[in-house]
Amino acid sequence: MTQNDFVKLIAPFKDKLFRLAKRLLVSTEEAEDATQEVILKLWNNKENLDSYKSIEAFSMTMTKNYCLDQLKAKRSGNLKLVHDNYIDREPSLENQLEAKDSLNWVEKAIKELPEQQKLIIQMRDIEEYEFEEIAKIMDMNETAIRVALSRARKTIRAFMLKTNDYGIK
Repeated sequence: MTQNDFVKLIAPFKDKLFRLAKRLLVSTEEAEDATQEVILKLWNNKENLDSYKSIEAFSMTMTKNYCLDQLKAKRSGNLKLVHDNYIDREPSLENQLEAKDSLNWVEKAIKELPEQQKLIIQMRDIEEYEFEEIAKIMDMNETAIRVALSRARKTIRAFMLKTNDYGIK
């Protein structure tokens, strides 16, 4: 496999690898390092990539595992969801403030989820992966993914309802 072929192979999902690393590691620099490390490992293993059913799923799994190893090494249990994909078409200032406030509350709700649910929410609702792909990446069965996602959404919904009904938590 030539370098050009390799670049064409990973180009469609390279940004997804970075976004997952950024969600887990928070720091842009650490996320860039993690993405580079995973791509380097893929390059070193380029001769065997054809044996994988989904190179993207394999790469996402590698990224997740690498980032979790980095977090364990730092003994840092604090994960932060950073959502900077949100773009609205010139909303009013009031709508901008309201959207930002809601996003902050959702971020706070997600922070309180168990780590597994955080990852599943990230992959399904933010990265828009299919359940089958998430199951491969997380090494779980699809039913367990659906249950965890449902519980995570229910927890977030309850948090948001409580916040909206009763004010600041």
